[in-house]
Amino acid sequence: MSTSTEATQKPFKRNPKIAISADDLARLQGLADSMALRQPALADRLLEEIGRARIVAPAKIRDTVVTMGSKVTYRDEISGQEKEVTLVYPEEADITNLCVSVMTPIGVALLGLSEGASFHWETRDDQRRTLTVLSVTPPPENTKY
Repeated sequence: MSTSTEATQKPFKRNPKIAISADDLARLQGLADSMALRQPALADRLLEEIGRARIVAPAKIRDTVVTMGSKVTYRDEISGQEKEVTLVYPEEADITNLCVSVMTPIGVALLGLSEGASFHWETRDDQRRTLTVLSVTPPPENTKY
């Protein structure tokens, strides 16, 4: 028989802190709203992430934070496999060029994280994975996202 004491003794794992550029905020909210009927769970997840994020002026966001257009290297802690992807808006997604949409489970999970952050995410086939952000390269100066 499980008691409430046993339930409270399990370690509580917090989501890592995230930051989102104020320039990206309106477009990300619009994307979530437009996806609400087609992919409600993913749209809700993006809105949750936006809701818990610290919104930062573009000039103040650190280069080590994943923003739209960032190149991110992360490691799957189960397999040890490392991947490098660029986080983009859906219309720029191209898996052959490793451009991952923010409207995918991994895209939502990466948004706003800093180097060194580990996070849990659910794959499309409902597997729970732990990933760690190893490095972030900000988008080129002349790129507007």
